[in-house]
Amino acid sequence: MQGFAFRPMRASDLPLLCEWLGRPHVAEWWGAAPSQAEVDEDYPPMLSPKSTDRAYIALLDGAPIGYIQSYVVMGSGNGWWSDELDPGARGIDQFLAHADQLNRGLGSAMVRAFVDLLFEDAAVTKVQTDPSPANHRAIRSYRRAGFHAQGEVTTPDGPALLMVRAR
Repeated sequence: MQGFAFRPMRASDLPLLCEWLGRPHVAEWWGAAPSQAEVDEDYPPMLSPKSTDRAYIALLDGAPIGYIQSYVVMGSGNGWWSDELDPGARGIDQFLAHADQLNRGLGSAMVRAFVDLLFEDAAVTKVQTDPSPANHRAIRSYRRAGFHAQGEVTTPDGPALLMVRAR
């Protein structure tokens, strides 16, 4: 379909990320827009190639269209996924940066391409995500990308629908 690529986020991308996080269609699900200082404090650990939590800029035909992050689920801490015992489980979170690109199939295509990339690592057994049960657009997008609902769960951010795509 489209030519997606995922470039590891760099420190020079932090102002762009801050601007994207402030857009209404992103803030609706990601929370109140952070300040640049908050982004500069929170995201740099994910920029290290040695980190198990990684941040990427999603590119479509070379143009930045969104943000995507992946992490090792087991041991993620801070009240997240304490029951997960599979070291191959990965979690993802993402958004499209431009409101005019919503409802066009780009989100599901981006997620599908990113998960396919994660599955190139033989150690990855499944990929999960946890949209709000009220985020019907995201749930439809994940279903189109091959995810299956596992049921509602309680997370540190509140209720979520756990969705999984197995290898």
